[in-house]
Amino acid sequence: MDLSLFFFSASADDAHDLLLDGARFADEHGFTAVWTPERHFHGFGGPYPNPAVTGAAVAAVTRRVGVRAGSVVLPLHDPLRVAEEWAVVDRISHGRAGLAFASGWHAVDFVLAPDRYPHRRAELPELIAQVRSLWRGGTVARTDGTGSRVDVAVFPRPVQADPPVWITSAGDLATFELAGRLGVGVLTHLLTQSLDELRPKIERYRRLHPGHGQVTLMLHTLVGPDDAGVSALAREPMTRYLRSSLNLVAGMLPGSAFHDGTVTDDEADFLIGRVLDRFLAERGLFGSVPTCTRTLRRLADAGVNEVACLIDFGVPAEATRAGLTHLARLVGR
Repeated sequence: MDLSLFFFSASADDAHDLLLDGARFADEHGFTAVWTPERHFHGFGGPYPNPAVTGAAVAAVTRRVGVRAGSVVLPLHDPLRVAEEWAVVDRISHGRAGLAFASGWHAVDFVLAPDRYPHRRAELPELIAQVRSLWRGGTVARTDGTGSRVDVAVFPRPVQADPPVWITSAGDLATFELAGRLGVGVLTHLLTQSLDELRPKIERYRRLHPGHGQVTLMLHTLVGPDDAGVSALAREPMTRYLRSSLNLVAGMLPGSAFHDGTVTDDEADFLIGRVLDRFLAERGLFGSVPTCTRTLRRLADAGVNEVACLIDFGVPAEATRAGLTHLARLVGR
């Protein structure tokens, strides 16, 4: 089981300081990678509008850890620009870049490319193929400023001949199947699915993948000296985090009122309170080192290869940094 760090915070003054401190810590303590997302025009994830920018910063302050996009919302962009930016990250990191691609889920993000929103899922495989071809040295035909058709290649040339690639899934089986057919990894989470629901999707993915495949699971994470102390520290920040991302956790909330948009703020807080204990126990990496070790074993039994530990969900920065020390003990195990 590989352990990585994942960042997807709400807006905070020290978000990027925590990112770079966490990246240095991960580099020094044997973590596999540092993941940063793409998120636009919303406080939830707001510090991370461009994973190539944050990835370049991580690459510049580390020497060993993987530098990964989790994820590029590919339908928002020209594949030329994505390949170009990540070739730079690969050069700065001396060949440590990795790319997860997503079709996108938030309509407001698509003010950058509104015509692509209805077809974003159908177009994703071809867009991924274009990025991978450009990375390998291929060209694409484009119209230049004079109206002439030209074949364009990407510079600088990346270090890796072919980067590690994942497709991000919120739990849709079709996305797992697509990743299997393309022979790439899957990046997923437990916000909209349980581990029991995830297990058969991984099995289906493995059957379709030409090799063993790579399943990375993003989990909210806080490790400490004892379970009760971790739960007490995580409860209030986790409540605020879930409240800020209600459309992601709708599948966990009981009742239908939320789904038709009629739920009030007070009702939403009540519903989150009802699922919070289950979330802390079943859908994150929370607790002492022995407790989290047992959780990781269950995940490995389900077919997960890597846990990407989302640490910046609102716990005070110094407590988050202290938790990294305990988390590093899991890496040692």
